[in-house]
Amino acid sequence: MSYQNNENFSSQNMQSDRPLLIAVIFLVVIGLMAIFSASAPKCVEMGINPARFLIQQIIGVIIGFIGLKFLSNFHYKKLLSYTMPFALFVIIMLVMVKVAGVTVNGAQRWINIGPMNLQPSEFAKPAVVMLLAAVFTKNTILLDEKKITRAFVPILIMVCLIFIQPNLSMVILLLATSVAIYLCAGGSFKLIFGYASLMIPLLLLKGLKGYQSSRITTWLHPESDPLGAGYNIIQSLVAFASGGLYGVGYGSSKQKLAWLPEAHTDFIYAVIGEEHGFIGCLLIVCLFWTILQRGFNIASKCQDMYGKLLALGLTFSICFQGFTNMFVASSFVPATGIPMPFISYGGSSIMVSLWMVGIILNISKDNVTRGRFGNVRNI
Repeated sequence: MSYQNNENFSSQNMQSDRPLLIAVIFLVVIGLMAIFSASAPKCVEMGINPARFLIQQIIGVIIGFIGLKFLSNFHYKKLLSYTMPFALFVIIMLVMVKVAGVTVNGAQRWINIGPMNLQPSEFAKPAVVMLLAAVFTKNTILLDEKKITRAFVPILIMVCLIFIQPNLSMVILLLATSVAIYLCAGGSFKLIFGYASLMIPLLLLKGLKGYQSSRITTWLHPESDPLGAGYNIIQSLVAFASGGLYGVGYGSSKQKLAWLPEAHTDFIYAVIGEEHGFIGCLLIVCLFWTILQRGFNIASKCQDMYGKLLALGLTFSICFQGFTNMFVASSFVPATGIPMPFISYGGSSIMVSLWMVGIILNISKDNVTRGRFGNVRNI
């Protein structure tokens, strides 16, 4: 039996990581329930179908699971040949946002394609992971600066295009993911600290918009402007306090009715906290922790550097975003406007997140094959 046949057997017959898939399914179901509960009052106020946002999210979920199924059976090593074309596609989409994008709440982040609003910055998450995994696969000792530069150029272009939307939260996510992959590939902490010492002060002094810098002061003292900049976080904390240990019951949140803005997107975790209490919040934490643990476990068992970095980067991106959203809603960190994967409303977010999980599941299949048959060329 050749290794190629062994590899095909993996993609078609081996089961993927079940705990990971189950955790994701639970999060998606919880997300659909939370979106309907959080958005129905807003839809009624707008005079539209109370299930409008739920239906749109279900469409994203269906497309997402179709992509997950496909990618879980599409051997991850074949993604290498699609890395640069996909990065170019994302850059073109980001340029289109700047040229003819849809502006919502002062941010130009979406492209209107028929009945759907796509957010190209979401597609940048897997694109960055694929680029870095590809270049560090061939340069694990990180000495070939030319090849590394070729990978970082499209990443920097994406980051710049996203920053001017403006979407600082996505920039932070992409940079954090890049640093994580770089360090796990054997990169130098000294180099990271050197760049950080130069870039962070420059960003704080010159790069932040007025509303972005005010978020830091608002986070420290939300009570200083309770009806303005500090309003969102105060109402979010009120929602958590109202929920207590067991919550007020599904659909019974009061904060979502008029007091908590963006209840179905950025602050959906607060609605879950009010309706399901500490127990419901803890369940969300445990499900994301399961994804983190299973994803890192898949990465550690993978026998090749590309699959290892791909699984690690995709897992880190999903979980970093999820935990950041929780920290924002509970006021552990300044507000970023970053949605919670699988749960917050957003077609682009749910589709891309599920596709990323599909790739991780495919890598887990390869681990099963190697474990059963061994990493050999011929048998």
